[in-house]
This record gives sequence, structure tokens and C-alpha cells, in this order.
Amino acid sequence: MKELVARFVCSQCGRVESKWLGRCPDCGSWNSFTEEVVRQSSRKSGKGSPSATGGVENVQKPRSLSSVVVEPEFRFKTGITELDRVLGGGVMRGSAILLGGEPGIGKSTLMLQVLATCGGGPSARKTLYVSGEESPGQVRLRAERLGLALDSIMIFCDTRLEELTKILQEEKPSVVVIDSLQTLSAADIPSVAGSVNQIRACSMELVSIAKQLGIALFLIGHVTKEGMIAGPKVIEHMVDTVLYFDQAGTGVRLIRAAKNRFGSVDEIGIFLMTATGLEAVRDPAGFFISERPAGALPPGIAYTAVVEGTRTFLVEIQALCVPAKGGFSRVYSDRIDTARVTRVAAVLERHAAVRLNDQDIYVNVAGGMKLSEVSIELPLALALWSAVTGKSLPEKLVSFGELSLAGEVRSVGFGDKREKAAADMGFKRVLAPTNMTMGKQLAICRCTAVKDAITACSQMK
Repeated sequence: MKELVARFVCSQCGRVESKWLGRCPDCGSWNSFTEEVVRQSSRKSGKGSPSATGGVENVQKPRSLSSVVVEPEFRFKTGITELDRVLGGGVMRGSAILLGGEPGIGKSTLMLQVLATCGGGPSARKTLYVSGEESPGQVRLRAERLGLALDSIMIFCDTRLEELTKILQEEKPSVVVIDSLQTLSAADIPSVAGSVNQIRACSMELVSIAKQLGIALFLIGHVTKEGMIAGPKVIEHMVDTVLYFDQAGTGVRLIRAAKNRFGSVDEIGIFLMTATGLEAVRDPAGFFISERPAGALPPGIAYTAVVEGTRTFLVEIQALCVPAKGGFSRVYSDRIDTARVTRVAAVLERHAAVRLNDQDIYVNVAGGMKLSEVSIELPLALALWSAVTGKSLPEKLVSFGELSLAGEVRSVGFGDKREKAAADMGFKRVLAPTNMTMGKQLAICRCTAVKDAITACSQMK
């Protein structure tokens, strides 16, 4: 028999406790425990134990890895180049992909385009769109606005786990999109849809079915105010790939992989939101550089080259320094970590005699791209020096290097790729560390310390 048991589950990490706690011992979140009521069986589950859907789980026996057959097209293309790049070359059959993003950023639009491209053409695959937030009529109107082939997409608007698993076993689609994860519910779990218990149980069951039937499963998840996918972190361990959909500017969307079992997590996909849906940006090398007329740069502008996966981007770092009000200086930086900006400012003040402790510092990256690479520290330092002194940097100069706390400029990788991308975008000179391997496409100026870099920029014409 089964009896109802009350327990408390952390909404952030999924830790289970028998009583309410103010602070989670695992993730440290405050007031994150919510009460859940579950049915607990007094019998021990044995061979052929029932699953969450009421069926009997398949019992498999061990076998040698050499006997496993990899079917043709085990990895297939979605037809959207930027998404395929982030996924590692395409979608793996039997894989589970979690896509998170802010409301209205374009998650449903992207998934409809994926289903339309996978379900059409000579290599058409059976697709299924499970909508728990919109009616079939609303989904059709969006698909018509995007100009998609309606016949290539099947829709199902019931998010009950029992009915959904029955449809999957009967129809056996190749690509399935669940929109969204928070609308799934199982009858065996006495809690509302979207609760920690429901999300965890439904996700586990769907991922298991997808792997058994060879279904490429896309799960759309909402994000919290902190930018994390809502629900317990254990969901990220169940799926094979975790993608985050961010907005980098007006109409610009970035997609990154936080986890990918079948590819790299360094790739980035860039899209433009248009009237007909999301369009991939195929040549984004200079996409994040602001266009301005020829002449002297405004103070506080520095250019650098960053490497994301297999591609190199030219980006523009912007800095602004104004006298602090009230005697307390502050740092405002959204696209570069605030701690990094503070550390670079401290290195400048200590080793280059650039006074910044009485300044409010504002740092931005043109185009809205978030930068985390260590190579941006030298151009960030140059931008701060330019902003506080009012002296512009040379117009066709690109720089990259890591700063140590001793004021040294350290070498970074992929010097030849960075130089080539800068040369292709029309840059003439590069400021780089002394021991960094470079090509011969640009005029190279070497520096060993941040003070030397500032002196070199002051002497350039």
C-alpha cells in the first residue's frame, strides 16, 4: 500500500529534508524549502517494478561494447547552422537537450523552426511539438507568421505524463519539443505542475523514454531572476546538453552551452530576431564592433580579439570614469565581471600610477556580448587609462594579454588566430606580450608590463 508522506524539498538544488529548514545545507539558499506531499510505498520494488507511468520498465542485460550497433545518421543536422555548431555538429538521437532563457526571448520560435527544418526536405523526420502554454490555434498563427511548413509539425497539447508517454510510444517521433518543462505533471505525484517533485519525476521519465526510443528530446525551461533555469539543479544532470538563450542587444540573441556531452562548451551561436523568426549570423567576426566614421577614437575605447570555440570575434570594450559622488567609488559592469574590473583598476593604480580610487567606473562591451576570457585584461586596462586621462588610443590598434598582480602582461593562446581576425577587419597594429607567438600580418608592438603598454600607446601616432 501507499501512504501520503510530507517532506520538504529545496527548490534550487533538490535536497530533501523531513522538516523545514531556513537555509539549505547543500546550496546555501535561504527560504528555498517547499513542502511536497508524495506517496510512499511500503513494498520494496523488485524485478519488473512499475514506472511513473504505470507501465513495466524494460530489463536489460549487460553486453559487450563491441556488440552495440550505431545506426546511420546517429547525429543529424537541425538545418540551423548556429544551433548545430553549439550542439557539436548536430543533434544526437536519444539525447535530451535543456534550453533555458528569459520569457519572450525566442525559445518557442527557435524550436518551431527546428521542427520545421527537421520535418521537411528529402530527409524528413517525424516531429512533435508538445505545447502546455499555448493552444493549437496560437501555435499555428505563430508558425504561419514565420512562414513555416505546417504539415511538417505535429502538435499535442496535453502535458499529462501518462498521455504523453503513450503518444511517444505509439507515434515514435524523431524530434520532440516540450514547451515547457514547468507544465508537465504526473498523476502519481500529489503536487501541482511546476513543483520540484513534478519536474524531477517527469524529466527522468521522459529522458528514459527518449533514450529507449531514440528520440531527440528538447525541453524548454524558464529561468529565475538570477538567470538560472528554474527547478532543481538535478535536472541539468539528467540531460545531455544544457543551452542558455541570452539577449545581447536589440534583436541579437546568443546561445551558449553550459554542458554538452557530445561537443564543446566553448562555441557560441549568434542569431538576429527578424519578422520571419531567428536568422543565423554566418560571419560574425566584426559583428560586435561599433561603426563610426574614420578619425580619432573617443577616449575609453579599446579593441581586442576573443576566441570562442572555433571562431574569433573582434569586440569593443568601452570604459567611462567620472568623479565619485559622496566619497565612495563604485564599479558598474554588466558584460565583464565586476571583480575583474576592480582587480585591473587596482593593478593600474599600483603599477602604472593611474589614480582610479576616487572615480566611478562604468564598463561596457559593444553589442552586449559577455566576456570572460583572460585576454581582455590588457585592453580593459588601456580603456580605463584612456577614459580617466581623456587620451584616445590609436584607431587601428588591437591588443590582448593577461595582467598579473605584479603588473606584468602575460601571454595568451591563439595569437595567430587573433592576429588574422584583426587583419581581416582592417586593423594595422597589435599590442601583445613579449613572449606571445604571433604571425606577420600586422605591425607588432611588444610589452612586458602594463606601464610599458601605456607608454607605447602614448607614443603611437
